[in-house]
Amino acid sequence: MNAYESACHYFANAASVMDLSPNMKRLLLTPEREVKVQVAMKMDNGEIATFVGYRIQHNSARGPMKGGLRFHPDVDAQEVLALASLMTWKTAVVDIPYGGAKGGISVAPKSLSDAELELMTRKFVDELQDVIGPDKDIPAPDMGTNAQVMAWIVNQYEKYHGFNPACVTGKPLELHGTDGREEATGRGVGLLTAAMLQKFNRSLDGTTIAIQGFGNVGSFAASYLHDNGAKVVAISDISGGRYDPAGIDIAAAVLHVARHRSLDGFETAQQISNEELLALDVDVLIPAALGGVLTKENAADVRAQYVVEAANGPVLPDADQILHERDIVVLPDILANAGGVTVSYFEWVQNQQYFRWDLERTRAELAKTLTVSFEKMWDIATQKHIPLRSAAYLMGIGRVGRATVLAGI
Repeated sequence: MNAYESACHYFANAASVMDLSPNMKRLLLTPEREVKVQVAMKMDNGEIATFVGYRIQHNSARGPMKGGLRFHPDVDAQEVLALASLMTWKTAVVDIPYGGAKGGISVAPKSLSDAELELMTRKFVDELQDVIGPDKDIPAPDMGTNAQVMAWIVNQYEKYHGFNPACVTGKPLELHGTDGREEATGRGVGLLTAAMLQKFNRSLDGTTIAIQGFGNVGSFAASYLHDNGAKVVAISDISGGRYDPAGIDIAAAVLHVARHRSLDGFETAQQISNEELLALDVDVLIPAALGGVLTKENAADVRAQYVVEAANGPVLPDADQILHERDIVVLPDILANAGGVTVSYFEWVQNQQYFRWDLERTRAELAKTLTVSFEKMWDIATQKHIPLRSAAYLMGIGRVGRATVLAGI
């Protein structure tokens, strides 16, 4: 089952509970616009290279579309469509005035020089500048992109449209970004993990946690959880996993990655594989890397009582069913990792108003938004006796559906 089929599966489960008509299902699933572009450029060695880029704009019923931009070899139309639809429901779940979009280029960014990466980004903007913008579709960082890439995007966009910092979020502070955006997704994962545990009369204090993926999301989630009393016993990245039942020094791990760009060489009690990390005997498992890591083949090996989806789509539908049957609680991605888009919204608001918040306000507003959404999702799940994922989709689909009907076709 590919990413889009998984997204449709979860949509269909919620739609059946809501008793949506076939026509409404088709309307809500069909993207408004799919853009595929050729990005041709001259490489440093003088050769011509051609990359394929995508931007899929799924739904604008609740506002301008919002979604990340990823540079990764596995980017294709199906993956981008799945993630664009996910953004539609995610922005609705946290009740911010956006629709959903997603984009990317099929490329391994580490294979490019800085000059080539910049040129490719600017060429991509040249192809998209007429269909994106602060009131149409606002990109943001995702896998393989960062604040520097967003800086190039805003600069290239402004060559066509004049000063317009709200055209993209996740920018450097010097170009009207916002304090707290870089940490937002990981911090949100930590906040919501704590909120979920409270429902079971537990706290972060002493809770054992394994995090697969130690990039932006995983490292900030680990830092937040560690700082609030949790015991992070395992972390991993492409170089493999690190495990210490006594707890890992997260600050040291973050410093090592900052210096060496990976966990390679970081010493802990035990070296493990990414697959072994998923089966550790811990309280909370947080997949924070790629999607599709928990499948029907390995879901039975999960020993954590709680799974928090920090990545997009890390639990495939078959695995989700197995975890549900085993009474393992899954905090779904459309809320668990919504901290990033929430603070992107705060950045967009500040850009529109030409007024900057301080870090304390950003963090306070993030906590408020995520907590309110979590409590709503929890209440729906409890009242209807359905999993948290189904409850979250009910919230998102319901809000988008009502906006669509009220506005008229």
